[in-house]
Formats: sequence, structure tokens, C-alpha cells
Amino acid sequence: MFSPSGSENSFVFLEGSPKPTPSPSYAHPDPPLDKIHPSLLPSYIPGSTRTYAHDWSRTGTGGEIKPNGRHFVDAYGRICSLRGVNVSGCSKAPMNHDHDTFPGDHEVVTFVGRPFPLEEAPEHFSRLRRWGLTFIRFLVTWEAVEHAGLGIYDKEYLTYVRKLLLLLPSFGLSAFVVVHQDVWSRYSGGSGAPAWTLDAVGFDLHALEESGAAWLLGVKGGGHVEAERGIWPCGYQKLAAATMATCFWAGDTFAPKLKIVMPDGQMKPVQQYLQDAFLDMYATVVQALDGLDGVIGFEVMNEPHRGYIELPSLHKFDYNTDLHLSHVPSAFESFMLGCGYPTLVSHWTRSFPLPTRLTSRSVLNSASRKAWRPDGPTQGMCVWEMHGVWGWDNSKNEGVVLRENYFVKDPMTGRKVDWYTDFYYPFLKRWTDCARKAMSNDKMFFVEPIPNEFCPPSWTAEHQLPNMVFTPHWYDLNALFNKAFGDFTVNVQGLSRGMFLLKALYWGQQGARENYSLQIQNIVDHGYKVLGGKPILIGECGIPMDMNHKEAFESDDWKWQERMMDAMMTGLERSLVGFTLWNYNPDNNDIQGDDWNGENFSWFSRRRGLPRSLLDLDQFSFTLDNGGRILPSIVRPYAAKTAGIPTRFEYELNTGTFVFEWRSPETEDNIVLTARETEIFVPSLITYGRKLVVSGLSADDKYTYDETRQTLFIVPRDGSSGRMHKITVSVDPPLRPQFSVNTFWGDFGEAILSGLVMFVILFVVIKYYFYM
Repeated sequence: MFSPSGSENSFVFLEGSPKPTPSPSYAHPDPPLDKIHPSLLPSYIPGSTRTYAHDWSRTGTGGEIKPNGRHFVDAYGRICSLRGVNVSGCSKAPMNHDHDTFPGDHEVVTFVGRPFPLEEAPEHFSRLRRWGLTFIRFLVTWEAVEHAGLGIYDKEYLTYVRKLLLLLPSFGLSAFVVVHQDVWSRYSGGSGAPAWTLDAVGFDLHALEESGAAWLLGVKGGGHVEAERGIWPCGYQKLAAATMATCFWAGDTFAPKLKIVMPDGQMKPVQQYLQDAFLDMYATVVQALDGLDGVIGFEVMNEPHRGYIELPSLHKFDYNTDLHLSHVPSAFESFMLGCGYPTLVSHWTRSFPLPTRLTSRSVLNSASRKAWRPDGPTQGMCVWEMHGVWGWDNSKNEGVVLRENYFVKDPMTGRKVDWYTDFYYPFLKRWTDCARKAMSNDKMFFVEPIPNEFCPPSWTAEHQLPNMVFTPHWYDLNALFNKAFGDFTVNVQGLSRGMFLLKALYWGQQGARENYSLQIQNIVDHGYKVLGGKPILIGECGIPMDMNHKEAFESDDWKWQERMMDAMMTGLERSLVGFTLWNYNPDNNDIQGDDWNGENFSWFSRRRGLPRSLLDLDQFSFTLDNGGRILPSIVRPYAAKTAGIPTRFEYELNTGTFVFEWRSPETEDNIVLTARETEIFVPSLITYGRKLVVSGLSADDKYTYDETRQTLFIVPRDGSSGRMHKITVSVDPPLRPQFSVNTFWGDFGEAILSGLVMFVILFVVIKYYFYM
């Protein structure tokens, strides 16, 4: 049956009104009276509240979103599927960043206005609300907060961020805040830590590039031409970033001689210096954002890295886990380069079937530039030479490795170290203790493993955090590495773990969907296996918009981007976990992309959109879509708030049809459900001018679709324990197909069969004429 639209009916409780009496099949022993949804009334008309499916404000959720076992739940016990974006890639660099003068003037940078000025916030938040992407992973960097020096916090920036995030609930948005980093810092080729952290351990900021201690072209506007494409992740293995990470996580173990002079003249070990500074900064951020309804949690750090910890050999990095592209000095070669010794270094280029191969060797740092300052705490000596890891043999005029396995075992005890258990987990404990002291009420704590690794088996209960959310990342590494996508896709995740080659190869759109679904499900399954009852959210996932030689920028034909995004979104939907896409960047353009290391991930570019004066900010307004690309693959239906346990969701964008299955909670689910109404985001992008058709409901079930709120409200009559529900939702007339969901047999089956027939005929003819 089709009930009247929610826009024609209104149902609100007034002060002093009687509370609803739960329907018998939905009743829970002694539910809290202030957390009972009006849909429990037998006479309730679907959509009678004034909220919408993708509204994560207190109005839309009845209170707070909280973790409950593997799920996020609202105040009524409904399971929330949190879907949104990273905001934003442009937050990695300051507003006054200058490619030509970098790394100069690092003390006076400003991030006020990142990701966008306050006055532009309504436009961007309205757009994300329209697209149903209302859960934000909000980026700040250590540099943004503390660029001027140790303990000097940018209060103007923190005030700006607070004012910006204060606006979230009025647009139905919610966020968690991540202190973002890549390759330690902008000054070592990535983003994150302020320049003074490198300066404090003795690095010369102006010598890092020439000495080979960092690759900086990508943060100075480069990374777009073939010779520079995709090199930046190699920075994790270079001297600056690897040393900083090692000192941050395990300086007490591997660099105990390195001590930093504090303002009061006292000496502080480097690990304590860096970690204390980071945690003090983090506490300042938490305090600045305390009490904001729109902020539901914090993430400790983006994509943490081991540095040199557990590196088995100083002569090479692991080809399967560490990118080998362009010049790749070993740890030992980096040590010598940093000390000003010209060194012969291997050079790797792209290849097939292996991603890269060694093609040449060349001498780097021929100018003998030293990465270490003579007035630094090491007095110009390499910190690893200072600890006896290597030395220079003057008689032979060459470097010598003295302790090959230095970073594998504790140098004092000889005990083998483990980055997670010895360094990461203890730090996470310090971080949560610090953050909780700075907040007035508990938030969720988002954490992730090292990139491209499954959840480690060691992450057992004693190492888990209160209100913990596991937030791994997923990308198609093959597509990112080649910046290309077509009918042929590869399961790099499987290959790196020993999968048989032919099993890791897929063909067609159907194959890409299966490939991505398998990889994402592997990440989720490993997380659940280790962590048990903890929510999982994919913190980053995205596609390069400049794939296939940037052909779409010329032709305006985005079919391959649409297909790749669809395959990824299909995999995410099948896994039944939330996610935040990388990334929404208003400053994106076709030439510079996201203007960081040659990346171009934002599917929105304001330069392609309408001026703000022509925008209508209502969520059903099509004016907000201008500037967006591949929206049919991104803006998709999803069950935002389910009165039960979601068990399956499948969407086909070529028709606009989706299937959703869910189960009413059972006792072992440990969910107090005080609502009957399920709210599904169904974008007007697919329903405008069409009829929404819902099938599969029982005769007594009720529903309504309100296009102005982009929400399908469903109220089943029977919510008895364990009852299964299934609906199929379509639009009439169906959508115009965006592309063909092709398969290997669909593309080549006829040719293969014809070839087999010809072979059989030829075989018969030859046998008849020559052997009869």
C-alpha cells in the first residue's frame, strides 16, 4: 500500500503529551520512555516525523549515535549506515602555500579557510546532504594547529574549525576528526607534522631534497607528469620520514642517545619529546571542539607507518609491501646520502606483469649535501651512525653496516620487537587517556592499521580501546599505481599474499565488482575475526579522476570513472559497513587536481559548478549537482536507519533498482529497539519524474516516499524476534543504462565457442583424410 507523503502529514509530540504504547511485537522490557520512537504507535503514519534518512543530527537520531557491538545505533536502537566523505584533500596544505618558496616561511602559514571559508559552508554542506553523504571524516593536521613552534597553538584556526563544525547538525551532518598525515610531514614530502619536528631532531629542511632524504616535487606542484607520477609513497622509506616515524614510535628503544633541549634547558628523549608534543596538541584540538553535537569522535592518525622498525635488512626494502619506483635507496644508502656521501642508487620503472623492475643505477647527491645540521642535537652526525648502526671506513672510503638487524630486536635486550604490541597499542592507550581527560563526555575513538595490512591478530581485547571503531582504508592499488582502469582488473591484495595469478585476474564490469567486493570483504572479515564486536568503517576509498591519460577532461566522457566507482561502491554496499570516500575538494581543478603530489580524487570541482548566487540550497534542488561528476555511481540509495539487522543490500545503477533485506533483532543481538520505522535514502536524482515502486511488503506493512526529503519510510507491522524482511525497490520508467555490466563469457563466449567448433571440425577433417 502507498501511504500519504510525509510532506502532507506531520506527527510531533508536544510537552505533556502521552508517550506511545509500543506495539506488542516490538515491545522491549522497560524501554526508556524518552527514547521511544512514535512509529511504535499502531496508528503511526510513515514519515510523520520531520527528519530524513541521512540526518545524523540529534533531531534525526533521537540523541547520539553510539557503537553497539558491530554496529552504530541511534537512540532508538536502529542500526545506522554511516556514509560520507573526507573533507578535504586541500586541508593538507595551508591557504598561503607557495610552491616557489617552499619550505620557507613555515612558521607563518595559515590553515584558516581549510577546507573552505565559513561563508561557503552552507553551499558545501547542502550539497553533501543532497547527495546523502552526510558523515564526514574531517581533516586537520598537526601543522595547522602548531606550526609556529612547540606549544604555540593557532587559536584563530581552532576557532574557525569550531565555528565550521558547529554548523553540521543544521544540515543533518555529523563528523569525526582525524589528525591527518602522510609521509610524516609536508617537509618530508607528504602532510601532517610541523616543520619544527624535523628541525628538532637535527634535519636541515633546505637540504632534504638534494640529499635524497625526501622527495618534495609533489608538494611543490609536481607529480602530474609521467616521470613524477605516483612516486610520493616511496617517501615513507626515505631518510627523513622513516627516521621521524622510528623516533616517534620507538625512539626510546632505537635512538636513546637522541635528546632534545627543552625551553627550560632540560633534555628530553626524542620519543617523549615527539609523543608528548603530539598528545598536547591533540588535547588542545579536543578541548577546542568539546561540546559540539556534530562531532562524534576522533581518529588518532591517518595511515601510521613503522619507519625502520622491524626492517630485516638495511640493504633492501620488501618489494611486496614497500613501493619501488624511481630512485629507491636502501636504508643504508639513505644513511650515506644524508651524510653527504654520493651514493649509487637503484632506479625502478613501471613494468608488467610485476608492477616495477630495476632498470638502472645512478649516483645521487653528487653535490655532497648533508641532511643533518651541524648545530642540531646530533651535531651534524646521522642519528643512526651515532647509535652504531653503520659507520664510515676512512681507509676504504666507504660506508659499512655494523648492525644489520638493528631495527628487528631491542638493542638492549635482544628481544624481537613488534611494532603493534610494543609501540602502537601503548601509544593508543596514552592517546585515549589524554583525549578523554580533555572532553566533557565520551566520544568514539577511530583507529586504523598500517595501510594495506589486515587487522593484526595481536589486536586482542586487552589492546582495544573504549568506544573503538576500526577504520581501515581500501584502494585498488593496481589502478592507483597505473592511473588506469578498463575491463581488465587485478586483485593486488590477493597476489601480495600468494594468490594464484589466474585467480587474481578479472574481466568486465561484473568481474570488477566481484574483485572489489572480495577485497573489501576480506578487510572487513579479518577485522571482525580479530576484534569481535567492534564497528568497522572504511575510512578512505576512492578513485583517480585523471585515469586513462586524463582522456575524460578532454572528452567529458567519464564512463571509466563511473564504472570504477560503481565497482567500488558495489563492494562497499555488499560488505554492509559504512565508509567515507576520498575526497570532496572544492579547490580541485582539471590541471592541478587536488594540488598535492599529483593526486586528483575529488569528483567535485567548483570550477565546473554554478556560481553561489545561482544555487538553491534545498536538498531536492538539482542546482547543487553542478560541478559534480560521475554522480550516478556515487549518489545511490542506502538503508540509513534500519529497525533491525541489515543482512543484504544490492543496487543496480543501470536500472535504479535495489534489494534490501533485514532481520528483526533477537535477544543475542543485544539491541534495544524502540522504533518500527526504517528510513532509506533514495535520491531524487533517480526518482525525479518517475514513480517509486516498492514490492515485497506484507499487506499490513506501511510505507511512504517523500522526494523532498529523499527518504523512503517503511513501517512493517510484524517486528517479532528474528523475522526476515525483504523489499525490492525500483523506478518506473527505469533509468537509462550508464554502461553495460559485461562479463568475460559475454564478451568472448561466442568467439571461444566458434573457435572450439572450428577446431573440432578441423580435427575431424584431418583425422578422416589422413588417418582413415
